[in-house]
Parts: sequence; structure tokens; C-alpha cells
Amino acid sequence: MAFDKSMSAICLVSGGMDSCVTAAIARVECDDLAFLHISYGQRTEGRERRAFNDVADHYGVEKRLDISIEHLAKIGGSSLTDENIAVTEADLVSTEIPTSYVPFRNANMLAIATSWAEVIGANAIYIGAVAEDSSGYPDCRPEFYAAFQQTINTGTKPDTHIEIRTPIIQLSKADIVKKGVELDAPLHLTWSCYRSETLACGTCDSCALRLRGFEQAGVRDPIKYKEIGHE
Repeated sequence: MAFDKSMSAICLVSGGMDSCVTAAIARVECDDLAFLHISYGQRTEGRERRAFNDVADHYGVEKRLDISIEHLAKIGGSSLTDENIAVTEADLVSTEIPTSYVPFRNANMLAIATSWAEVIGANAIYIGAVAEDSSGYPDCRPEFYAAFQQTINTGTKPDTHIEIRTPIIQLSKADIVKKGVELDAPLHLTWSCYRSETLACGTCDSCALRLRGFEQAGVRDPIKYKEIGHE
């Protein structure tokens, strides 16, 4: 697919590996890029914000927006936002929705991105959704993004044209790592751990998926872990 590099785009950047690689792709495909970070009361909110700013600095992105949507923490229902719900140990073969699922989070984020896109005249929204996660997170499925695209088309001004782009949605974690290496993405600046803001735990779902991706890609993960003695 050919892309017009002169177009303006918003990239949702959590600070994790997937959004970092998505940002690297967006940088190749678009000249005018804005970064959006949305906190929702998660346990590692501060560390993720630092990763977001580090990645934005790396790419020289000046147009950035950092928003907190505390209502998701008040609603609860997720181990990422409720201290009374434990972050479970990784189970990469489970098909059950994990405790880390934040109910309808990605819809909230896309809605905010759409609002900002209308204001600044952006033509695309990049989000680092991965279908490999969709067995656990229903709002990571390709059909969810197709449905939300219709919502954007219906609910914005007639002259507004905003396309949701999910460039890594069909990639495995190993392929995402390889893509990041190919694009020289700053993976060393990213943060994926659900539990810790100092050393990554290595045993939550996010850490385990990340570590497996790096292992399968034959690449050393540049961040440090505490539980598994990874240096």
C-alpha cells in the first residue's frame, strides 16, 4: 500500500514495545506525526509516561498530548487499575480473558484520538493492536477496529476523513521485535511490565509475551528483569 508522507497522523503511544514499533512505522509512512499518551490509573502509569516521553524525544516529536482518564480506574474490573485484584502469573496458553483486561479501554482511547484528530486535522490514527493478544483482549481483534472505523465515519464531520491504522495487528511478538530491529526502533526505551516501575517482573503476561517474542526472534531484550535474573 502506498502512503502519502505529507499526511498528518496521530500515534497512540503507551510506552510499550508494540506502540513503539507502531510509532516507528508511522514515522516512515508520515511526515507530520503527533503522539498521544493516555493513562487510566494503571499500576505502572508513571513508568509508562516516562517511556512515552523518551520515545517521543527519540523521534523528535514535538506535538504530543498526555491525558489521564481516571474514570477507568474508578470503574475498575482490572488488575491493572484495582489494587485488590492481583496481577496473575503469565499463562500464555490460556484462552480466558485475563485479569489485566481493562474493560473497553481501547474504545475510550480511540474516541479521544478521534477527537484530537478532528481538531488538528489528522488523517490517520495509528494504534499498536496485536491480534495475538485478542484471545485475551476482545478490543484487540481486527473486527473491533473495522467496527470502530465505521463509528468514526458516522460520527465525525462530513469533511473529516480519519483512517485507523493497525500496522502490526497480524504480526507475532517475534515478528514485532524483528520489525523493530529493522526500523531501528528504540526498544531499549520501552516498558511492558504490568507490575513494576523499576525492574520488569518477567512473569506477568506482558513480560512473558515480550520475552518470548525476543527469544523467538533471536534478539536480546535490552531492558532488565528482576525475577528471572535477566541482565
